[in-house]
Amino acid sequence: MAVGTGIGSMPGTDFEESLRVILDEVGLPYVPELPGRGVHAGMIGRTLAILAGLEADLQPDGWRIGVGEGADVRRARSLLAQDLDVAEELAHEHEGPIKIQVTGPLTLAATVERPRGDKMLADHGARREIAQSLAEGLGAHVRDARRRFARADLVVQVDEPAIAAVLDGGIPTASGWSRHRSVHPPEADELLRGVVESIVDAGARPVVHSCASDVPVGLLAGAGFTAISFDLGLARPADVWAESFEQGVDLWFGVVPSTDTTGVTDTLLAGRIETFLGHFGFEAEAYAGRLVVTPTCGLAGASPHWARAATSLATATAVRLGG
Repeated sequence: MAVGTGIGSMPGTDFEESLRVILDEVGLPYVPELPGRGVHAGMIGRTLAILAGLEADLQPDGWRIGVGEGADVRRARSLLAQDLDVAEELAHEHEGPIKIQVTGPLTLAATVERPRGDKMLADHGARREIAQSLAEGLGAHVRDARRRFARADLVVQVDEPAIAAVLDGGIPTASGWSRHRSVHPPEADELLRGVVESIVDAGARPVVHSCASDVPVGLLAGAGFTAISFDLGLARPADVWAESFEQGVDLWFGVVPSTDTTGVTDTLLAGRIETFLGHFGFEAEAYAGRLVVTPTCGLAGASPHWARAATSLATATAVRLGG
């Protein structure tokens, strides 16, 4: 059956309250990120907290690798551990899927700086190093999460919002006057595949999310992800979507607005998903049980009222699709 879930972030600073909303409203609950508490609690800080063999610190220009363990990354680790303790207390008896999120290796390389400045993306060896560190650290993180949620089926969502820009050479250099060279698909596949294999080896299901306007569907499916989460409003119904779906890659439709709005109904949103699938001639039986409905992006920019409404709307839309 179709289910609703969220991308990852929630507004405010009260982790327990956010998690209770999630547990109440969606069929696929997740451990949220609350970036309102600071950069330590955002998607990059969270991910740097689980790297293996690499230390990070927060510099004036952002996070930097290789400058020793700083107070900021220690704070990120502490917040993550506290949040997981709360999640374990509230959801340790949950049966069925439960999701955690992590920043993917390409977006991480495009965001985090090398010791002497500029992005890890600038150097082939640095890209490989941070991807390997992520894969190793993520394996341990997943095993810890599986211990905490022993009755659940763990899903790991790898967030890659910058993947299209990385592949197209669209990430600016430190000077801002030029762009980093594009990362070619074979290398991108290698970096992503290492993370996917780490997730699978640790006993979890790998899913990828990208809110880019040109999601590299074939690359992501080829790297081994079992589902692709995307913003339906930015996607074109190209044949590659149908081909990947027919090969067993599930689709997670981002259709619920991620910021406050009015006039949106589950009927309207379900119709948009059915129209997309109808381009390929898929009937309801073909996608029964293989759809997940989400907001278009994280809900950190929403009001608390809309965050609850959006998660509820995702579930209502899934029910209308046959959930």
